Amino acid sequence: MVCTGGEPLLQLDLPLIEALHRAGFEIAIETNGTLPVPPGIDWVCVSPKAGADLRVTHGDELKLVFPQAGGDPVRYASLAFRHFFLQPMDGPERIPNTQAAVQYCLAHPQWRLSLQTHKLLGIP
Repeated sequence: MVCTGGEPLLQLDLPLIEALHRAGFEIAIETNGTLPVPPGIDWVCVSPKAGADLRVTHGDELKLVFPQAGGDPVRYASLAFRHFFLQPMDGPERIPNTQAAVQYCLAHPQWRLSLQTHKLLGIP
């Protein structure tokens, strides 16, 4: 089960985590990283927002929207994540943002490109 949207760590507590595990679910979260992760989460994806006080500095993946003022990937590259992803910022500049993300990933192989395929296909 993937818990995302808003900030999932505001809702996930130990009784809920234990109930989900008893029901046979593995639990993944996508968090902004400003709250501590409780024990029992099976996959942690941190998607930091520039300027936020990042409290989660290790996990399975870090996904950074790019480019983002104050969100230079160099700031996050030394954190203890297994995977590092750049996701091009959506909006009117999506195409140049995607090109910039591709170029950054090519120049910095620690980072991989993460695309929102549904948006590329025109699905809201």
